Amino acid sequence: MKKVAVLGGGPAGALAAERLAQGGLDTILIDEKLAWEKPCGGGLTYKAYTQYPFLMENEAPKKLVTETYLAAPKAGRVKMALTHPLVIYSRFDLNHLLLQRAECAGAQLEKVRVTGINRKGKGWALSTRQGTIDADYCVVATGARNPLREVGTEWTASDTMYALGYYVPSQQMHIDIQFLAGLEGYIWVFPRCGHLSVGICGKGESAQALRARLERYMADHGIPWQGASFYAHMLPALDKKSWRNNRIAGEGWMAVGDAGGLVDPITGEGLYYALRSGDLASRIVLDSSHAPEAKPAAYRALIEHDFARDLYLGSLIARRLFLGSFLFSSVPARMVQFIQRSPRFRELMQDLFAGTQNYEGLRDRLLKNLNGTLQEVLLSFCFRRMLAEPSKP
Repeated sequence: MKKVAVLGGGPAGALAAERLAQGGLDTILIDEKLAWEKPCGGGLTYKAYTQYPFLMENEAPKKLVTETYLAAPKAGRVKMALTHPLVIYSRFDLNHLLLQRAECAGAQLEKVRVTGINRKGKGWALSTRQGTIDADYCVVATGARNPLREVGTEWTASDTMYALGYYVPSQQMHIDIQFLAGLEGYIWVFPRCGHLSVGICGKGESAQALRARLERYMADHGIPWQGASFYAHMLPALDKKSWRNNRIAGEGWMAVGDAGGLVDPITGEGLYYALRSGDLASRIVLDSSHAPEAKPAAYRALIEHDFARDLYLGSLIARRLFLGSFLFSSVPARMVQFIQRSPRFRELMQDLFAGTQNYEGLRDRLLKNLNGTLQEVLLSFCFRRMLAEPSKP
């Protein structure tokens, strides 16, 4: 293998390109936009920046946030300190940082759109508006709206959610998370350098309906949106059937990040999984112990072992978490109330925000630890039902 093409310059593609170039491969990263903005909070968890310390140790603009407020209808609003800060970038600044690192490692950056991908012997011929680029291997990092139908995740409308929002020229020191009645999703307000990212993500509703919900929230909370920059994007949110047959690798290619459907179906968080999958894909490509025909299976096994099983579990409980009820109230409302009243549950939520508590271990932790008070017994019973042992994918 002499030349690897990375198709896409987001976090997944940029980190993969950096690692491949560091490993000595001729690496070209192709993206029509390179660094660009995206409607998301832009938060990186403790799990992400401890695994990849350069995310904290750099000169790029960022904010460290240590407080969040969670709210739900009929439950009020609760303040929760974060045991580990969330590091918040604008997506433009984060992508710029990662692309700089890839280029410094020796990757070639090509600002052009790939319009087609075709097998050429054992390699690839990539069609662009400026000609054809040949490569021996492809890492597909083209995002959720992957135009290359031959590679990457295949999904239906039920496997997606919308994320949309405004960038408002205002400041605050904390994060706001607002659950909404009847929505499999939530509203966020994230403080960034120079502005707030105020957005909504949700499944099962049109983008127009989600935008109306968001603007009602902003009006009720005195957050102006007239004149603010508006962004919208589609995110993967695979259901359990799609996880079983998720197409993330094939002969001569691997998909990373959103192009592989590697997004948390509950939170919509994809930054950690983008970075992680880009890292893992580069390892398999560079590992000469795997024959070329064995690399797709090796990558699938590594992704499954590392985090895909947990994302599958998230797909099983997402709807019940947002839309389920317990003791004549919604599950989100009970969550807010238990954060107020149960120190143990508050610690659990802090670990979820830090990324150190996965879904697979959540049920066992609830059963073992939340049994001290009447409130905690009721909470344990609630989540035992919600997190009933799922079937394997």
